[in-house]
Amino acid sequence: MNRRFALTVGAAVAAGAAGAGVGWWRSRAGALDAARDAAAATAASGADASAAIWSLHFDTPAGAQLPLGPLRGQPLLVNFWATWCPPCVGEMPLLDRFYADQRAHGWQVVGLAVDNLEPVRGFLAKRPVGYPIGLAGVEGVGLSRSLGNSAGALPFTIVFDRRGQVAQRKLGTIQPEDLTRWVSALA
Repeated sequence: MNRRFALTVGAAVAAGAAGAGVGWWRSRAGALDAARDAAAATAASGADASAAIWSLHFDTPAGAQLPLGPLRGQPLLVNFWATWCPPCVGEMPLLDRFYADQRAHGWQVVGLAVDNLEPVRGFLAKRPVGYPIGLAGVEGVGLSRSLGNSAGALPFTIVFDRRGQVAQRKLGTIQPEDLTRWVSALA
């Protein structure tokens, strides 16, 4: 009888925790869902689906805000990544060097982690990068889909020109030749 009571209490606690987790996830998803829906509506109307991204802002691992709007008007490379994605992790040093080399020429780089806060904090403590990182969470997959990542896979990189329009997209690992080509195309 004591064991049955413990199992019942354990099941109730697990169900309560699951419900709280779903509630937290739904509340966090609101802003990105709205942006994704706006991007989808824009795409359906025939206009550029990237327009909605400029109204987004993301929490950073340090607890600050990373708004994308102020980055409009300069070339911007947005890289969707995750700590659990080996190709994503593998390309980060290249993106970091690119940012260091091209920042003086007006380029910006933003990494959007399709991941949770603690794994990202832990990862960046061991392997810091110079470019800003925003926390897109699992909702980042939907955002990347609205920007042309039909597979929803990682890594996914999108380049915006100075007008804020999509100039390039790449699903898979970035190569140095990609970066060279993109810089030349937006010069």
